[in-house]
Amino acid sequence: MATSLAAQLAQIAAGSKNTLDLKAQKAAHSKSLIFEARVAASQNYQTLYSICREGYDELCHLDARFASFASTLFSEQSQDEDRSQMSAAENAELDKRIDSFLRLVGGRLRLMPAVKAVEWLIRRFRIHEYNTAILLSTFLPYHTIPVFVTLLSILPPTIPNEYRFLGPYVKSLTSPPRAVLVHQATHHPEFLSTISAYTLETCRNQQQYPALISFWGGIMIEAVNGMLDKMRSGRRSIQRSNDQTLLHQIGPVLSEALVMKKVPSLQIASYMVIVAFVSKGNLDDGTITALMEQLVAGWTTETLRPGLVCLSILAQYRSPKQMSRKITKALLNVSGLPEMLDDISKEHRIEKLSNGFCLALIDRLVKKGDTAGLQFIESIVPKKTLSDQQLSVVFKSLMLAAHKLDDSVDENGHGRQALAATIIRLSQTTGDAGQVFAKAISDTEIDIEALEMRLDAKIRPKAIANEAQEGTGQDDVDGDVPMAEEDFETAFERINQHATATPTSCLLPSPPDVFTDLCSLYLSAVPDRGNLATFQRAAAVQRGDAPKNVFFFTFLIRIWCGPYPTLARLSAIDMAKERLKNNDCESVDFQSLIPYCIAALSDPAKKVRRSAADLLTVLDGLAVGTSKASMRWGSQDLYEGTEPTPSLEESSNRKLVHNILMPSLEECVLNADHVHAVIQTSLGSSGSRSSLDGSEKDKKSHVSHSTRLAILTFLSGHAVQTSLLAVKLRLLRPLNQIKGVSGTTRTTLLLPLLQWWVSLPAKSAQNLCSEQNVDESVFDTAAVETVVPSDSQGLEFLLESVQQPSISARENLLHNMFSRIGKMWPSMKTEARNVVAEKLLHMAREDLNGERSLIASEAADLLRHVELTTEILLAFLDSLQNTAKMATETPPNKRRRTSASESSRGIRSESDHGLTHALRQVTFVLQLVEGSDPVQHPHLLNALFNTLSELQHFRTLLGSDLGYLQNLVLRSLLAMVPAYKDDKTLKIDGSGGHGDLLVNCIQKSSSPAVQNTALLLVASLANVAPDLVLHSVMPIFTFMGSSVLRQSDDYSAHVINQTVKEVVPPLIQSLRKGKKSPVAGASELLLSFATAFEHIPSHRRFGLFVSLLETLGSEEFLFALLSMLVDKYGSTADVLSFSNEVFNHFPVEVQLQSLIKLLNLISDLFQPRPGLSAALLGINEDRDRDPKKIALAQLDLPPQLLSSKRLSSQISKLTERDDMDAAKVRELYSTLLEDLLSLAESLKGHKALHERCGDALPRLLNLLSIGEFIKAVENLLDRPDIVIRRKVLRALQVRIDREGQADPTSRAALLAFLPQLTAIIRTSDDMLYKYTAVECVDSIAEKYGKKDPEAVAAAAMTIAGDQCLGQTDIRLRSLALVCLASLVDVLQDGMVPVLPSAIPKCLAYMQESIAEGTKSSSLHNAAYTLMHALAQHLPYMLSGSYLQQLLAVSSASAEASLDTESNDSRLRCLQFLAKTVDAKAIFTALEGNWTVAADHGFSAMLEFVDILGLAIDKHSKSDIAKNVSSLSNIFFSAFDLRRVKHSQGDESLSARNISRIEDTVNAVALRMVYKLNDAAFRPVFSQLMDWAVSLPKSDTTGRNLRLLGVFGFLQTFFDSLKSIVTSYASYVIDPAAATLKATSPKNADERELWRKVLSTLAKCFEHDQDDFWQAPAHFSAVAPVLTAQLLHAAAGTVDLAHDLTPALVELAAAADSQDHHKELNGALLRHLRSEHAGVRLASVRAEQRLTDRLGEDWLAMLPEMLPYISELQEDDDEDVERETQRWIVGIEGILGENLDAMLQ
Repeated sequence: MATSLAAQLAQIAAGSKNTLDLKAQKAAHSKSLIFEARVAASQNYQTLYSICREGYDELCHLDARFASFASTLFSEQSQDEDRSQMSAAENAELDKRIDSFLRLVGGRLRLMPAVKAVEWLIRRFRIHEYNTAILLSTFLPYHTIPVFVTLLSILPPTIPNEYRFLGPYVKSLTSPPRAVLVHQATHHPEFLSTISAYTLETCRNQQQYPALISFWGGIMIEAVNGMLDKMRSGRRSIQRSNDQTLLHQIGPVLSEALVMKKVPSLQIASYMVIVAFVSKGNLDDGTITALMEQLVAGWTTETLRPGLVCLSILAQYRSPKQMSRKITKALLNVSGLPEMLDDISKEHRIEKLSNGFCLALIDRLVKKGDTAGLQFIESIVPKKTLSDQQLSVVFKSLMLAAHKLDDSVDENGHGRQALAATIIRLSQTTGDAGQVFAKAISDTEIDIEALEMRLDAKIRPKAIANEAQEGTGQDDVDGDVPMAEEDFETAFERINQHATATPTSCLLPSPPDVFTDLCSLYLSAVPDRGNLATFQRAAAVQRGDAPKNVFFFTFLIRIWCGPYPTLARLSAIDMAKERLKNNDCESVDFQSLIPYCIAALSDPAKKVRRSAADLLTVLDGLAVGTSKASMRWGSQDLYEGTEPTPSLEESSNRKLVHNILMPSLEECVLNADHVHAVIQTSLGSSGSRSSLDGSEKDKKSHVSHSTRLAILTFLSGHAVQTSLLAVKLRLLRPLNQIKGVSGTTRTTLLLPLLQWWVSLPAKSAQNLCSEQNVDESVFDTAAVETVVPSDSQGLEFLLESVQQPSISARENLLHNMFSRIGKMWPSMKTEARNVVAEKLLHMAREDLNGERSLIASEAADLLRHVELTTEILLAFLDSLQNTAKMATETPPNKRRRTSASESSRGIRSESDHGLTHALRQVTFVLQLVEGSDPVQHPHLLNALFNTLSELQHFRTLLGSDLGYLQNLVLRSLLAMVPAYKDDKTLKIDGSGGHGDLLVNCIQKSSSPAVQNTALLLVASLANVAPDLVLHSVMPIFTFMGSSVLRQSDDYSAHVINQTVKEVVPPLIQSLRKGKKSPVAGASELLLSFATAFEHIPSHRRFGLFVSLLETLGSEEFLFALLSMLVDKYGSTADVLSFSNEVFNHFPVEVQLQSLIKLLNLISDLFQPRPGLSAALLGINEDRDRDPKKIALAQLDLPPQLLSSKRLSSQISKLTERDDMDAAKVRELYSTLLEDLLSLAESLKGHKALHERCGDALPRLLNLLSIGEFIKAVENLLDRPDIVIRRKVLRALQVRIDREGQADPTSRAALLAFLPQLTAIIRTSDDMLYKYTAVECVDSIAEKYGKKDPEAVAAAAMTIAGDQCLGQTDIRLRSLALVCLASLVDVLQDGMVPVLPSAIPKCLAYMQESIAEGTKSSSLHNAAYTLMHALAQHLPYMLSGSYLQQLLAVSSASAEASLDTESNDSRLRCLQFLAKTVDAKAIFTALEGNWTVAADHGFSAMLEFVDILGLAIDKHSKSDIAKNVSSLSNIFFSAFDLRRVKHSQGDESLSARNISRIEDTVNAVALRMVYKLNDAAFRPVFSQLMDWAVSLPKSDTTGRNLRLLGVFGFLQTFFDSLKSIVTSYASYVIDPAAATLKATSPKNADERELWRKVLSTLAKCFEHDQDDFWQAPAHFSAVAPVLTAQLLHAAAGTVDLAHDLTPALVELAAAADSQDHHKELNGALLRHLRSEHAGVRLASVRAEQRLTDRLGEDWLAMLPEMLPYISELQEDDDEDVERETQRWIVGIEGILGENLDAMLQ
């Protein structure tokens, strides 16, 4: 019972969050997001509240929604609240507030204030324990940031089930990766439901934030993908079931998310999830449709485009059928849907969405009559969104809808009308869509015309009936009662009873009243032939009286020529045709029907044209039988008015029908436009039919002028008199192509039509066109085109009409009238054009208010677009003179009593108004002049100059610049001037002061455009008539320098270039006529440009100055301009760079000439009476100017110019050719070189100037190729001036370095020059000269020596001779040695003859370079460079004594305290020697050189050993074996270093340095051992051990020092090679034992040897794996000696535990034998009873180590030890007693039992 109770209490305690345990309470209080546990535990709630409240207050500033928690969670009272003391209801309410706060604060958890606020909830309300799930859900979107890890660290042991997967990360305190969250959501739906529920609830509360939405969306998408993959099955039924399961799982979440319109980001995230689900799942159409309906139900303007994208993707995964009603309704409500879908189609496929939507719209039209979707269908077709198959389905659905649509749905007919319009428009679509539509029609075999009738037949009667009812409604009391629909029979009876027959024609502008009823009845009867027959029996139709009465045929004419359905038009023609076949028509002339037959032949419907052709055939037959007819149908009452109906004579009628129309009927049926071509061709020439049927010989087919005129008059008359606009239009099309016949123009015949049409008010014309369904703009064009250019009456009518104010209301007609005038303009006579132009100008300027009327605008546009002759333009310009005069004259004052101020104001106002009007007229006329291609009107030049003069007057009056007007005049003048150059007969009036006028424009105008154009005009005039502007050139250039030159645009640059190009040449030509040189004479011009240099935009300078120089002549002026720039601005980097750029633009000859002239100019500065320099540089004008300073600046220019790579390359190309140009360049080069040298000679007294000349000289020499350059050098080297020779040779050296190795020309030239260099070395006494020569030889040998070794070999002898290497000058020696090193590299074996003299000198110089007083690092390094080269290429030359000397010198160098570079050069040389020299030679030399190295000191020996090691490593094992004797001698000597130094009394080496040397020697010795086998090394080892003890015993110190070195090697030997060399210990046993016996560690000199021996033995014992030391002979030889060493402890000065004890332990371990252990133990036990405490202590410690190492093996002898241990426990020495006790403890630890009993 007690146990059960305890378990229950434990379970309760585990689940309880309250505890009375103070320690547990403190631990709970230390859980914190911010503070460490230690700090958090020490905080009270008051301190914590102040910190967290601060964070909460900051949150309130960021978001006011947090303020609601100030009175609850963050109130002052919250410090005292304790959840453990609150009731369940209070806790539940607190949980709600915490939940709300956490959702709100989630968006700001990256901010510290938010973390502080959450900290308060954790510390005070322990939400990490009570609200764990909501807290984790809040922090989960931030699972990658550190605060989430901190949260994990404070979670309670038990966390909610859905978050149990975080357990491992809670323990490891690491962030869970995203993949873990995705995996959990995929495989555990409860976790996905948790975060989905949290997200949805947050969004419901409007507390969402981007991080949460993106986190949920991302997890949701990846989880859905994962679940789909997990549920994938090969069986379709199982797969479908799995998909439905997943849909049921995520469907509710998505459904709610999709309709959250206030959270668009959540909706978009849901779209992404749906797309992932549908694209990867296998959903049926119903499910996808449901998702699409849910999507459209919730989308908003913000989510519309993403929603459409999602909708289009979902549509791709459903079958291609129509959209549901809900989706269709939602899409219809989207404004701009076609444009949005078009934009989306660029990134996504939308064809299924568009197709389904189109089908749904068509279904909606059929069922509801809704036409709203037709516009979408029409817009989507041309965009190529739908495939051809889908388009075909849409087209077929539309046509099917046309058959299904009836009055039950479309009561008023609007739906069918809209559908008909849509189908007709789609049928007329071009491109692929049109072809698809045509194929759809052919596939379904639908008659499009019958379809149109179907859609339209029942619409028109209703409309007409409604109009009739509206007209009679006032008298009908029952007008408000809707009339019931009546069938055809009822309507026929009603109309037949009430309609009254009338003889009135239906072609009148207002047809008879009965026409409306009959038309309605006719259209109802058309679909049924029986009804048509019944219709003709109606009394009002008057079919029986048709030959005598015009009503029947005019009724039918109005139908077939009217805006009625095709079937109606077709039936009307057929009815007329059948009636004409009756016998009573044979004697009647029906020629009045011919124009309407022609109109029907141009009908767009082919069936109508076919029927019209049949009708015309019938008329042709009737014409044959009525040759003597006495009656003509419709001769008087066909049209309105008293004029008779136009008629034709019988012959003309016959010609028209039989000869003109009948032969082309088939073509007319096929092409609606062919009848127009037939009439045009027939009436346009006398041979009318010949062009149509080719029967020129058939005289009967000839149409005479009179007949053509009669036919033209006949057709024109009907076109004028008929009231049907369509007939007028169709007749005008061919008639407007006929200019006239026999002097009668078409305008004469058709002008009444135009007059009638123009007279109509705008509203009437619009209504008329609307009623008859004619395009008003088309009729406007046709009516206006009746006017021909040669008809003055028609032209006058047009001009009068366009001036009528009322015409402005008909804008299109007005525009067509002006367009017709424009088209006729080229064909008008000159007089007519002048008159028309004058009237047009008057119309264009008649509005004085500045607001042009439509008439004025059209007139102005026409004048701008027609070709104006010079005569017209002159008249326009002359009119400006009168206009200007009238505008500037003050009007006379009338006599009236007004004040002076009022009068002046009125005058000024009226004058300003007149000036403004005058300026408008001037502007317009000048625009016309400019637009008329002024080049073609050069005679306008003087008039334009006069206009320009008047503009100056206007400018003065108005105070305005009038820049635009001036520019108009100037541009026109500029275009005209070239014509005066081409045509010498044209003369410019020079008395008009044109030049001064242009200068005035340039100087006074503020417009850059005016200035630029005026400058271009000046330039052009300077070329044509220079006398006009030459006197004004300088003011113009002065102005340019201050204005135009400073502009940065391209046009200004063009202006400047043109001005310079055209103005400067005549100016220079005039200067040449004077006595001064042209350069001096043009100095003022050059100065103006030089002065303006800094103001010219940088990107314009080059082009401007190049253009100036090319115009002036670069040969003469280039140097002058450059020198003036340098003189003006100094030799700055910008000026020099610019000068170089300009200089490089010109040819080589010009550049060299300019340089020569520049040097001459500088020389002229120092003449007693300067010449050209005075004019260009102005030294006479300014007395204070110092010629030296001027020359110093000028001399900066030649080096800069000569450094040009372009100049060098050009000279190289020229000198390669052996022609006149090359000769000229060489001559110029020689002159330039001579002048430069002369100038340098003359300026020797001026150091700075002379140095500048020296700077220019090398650059000059570098211009030529190396071959040409050497030729120049050979001459210069003969000059006595050694300084110049040095510079020349230095320049040669630089050139050699620049030359390429692959150039054969350079190689040949330089190798040929070598003898001269060697001669310089041999003969010259100037050391600087020799230096350069040796460097040149070095460079030439390095580059080209391998190509021609023989040429270089001679130079090598000279370098190694006494005149070079043998000289005392250190630098020369160094250069010679470096040069010889290069020669060794080049010649290799070819250097052998030179080396016997060179090597001894080199070695001697080495020795000299390190000697005190003559140290020279350069000589030292140069010598080692040569030796390095020899070691690399000729190592055999360094064997024997040379190698010995080199090593000896190197040892001395190592101790000479040289710099790092010197040491490096020596080491590189020696290291290379060690690698390349023969093994025997190097080892022999090293053997003989050890003593030398030892004598020099530590560094020399260390370097020696390094070189030895490198040589051992480099050479093979066989080489080492062969030279083992020399090597062993070297190592023996090294081992004996201590003894030798001691015997010599040399104490320079410290013990540390000796140890370093020995360590290095030991390491190198091992490297040798590695390369030897046992057979080769064992004798050496034996010899070593014999040699170690070979000294006399009397020489104790010597023996010990040698043994110290040997045992140092042995220690390294046994330690490195380990068990491999254990057998070699047999050679060591006796020497080691003897040494241990003979030495005493008490002696400081012997102690190190004693330790070395013990250490060597210890290493040997340690690595014994072959039981070597178990052998009694070996063990007995060393064991007693080692145990005897314990006696040395009696002295108390040696610590045996460090040296002896390890040896004893290792020996006992190696000699793993009970007998050997007893022997060792016995010896140790004997020492335990020694009289000396130190011996006992050392023995006890040895026993301790042995016990620890060997354990139970050693304790097998414990019985023997116990008496001794017992005695030692009571030893007199405390240390012994203490160590004994430790020994006992160690034994007890091994045995596991107490020794006390045994010891008792």
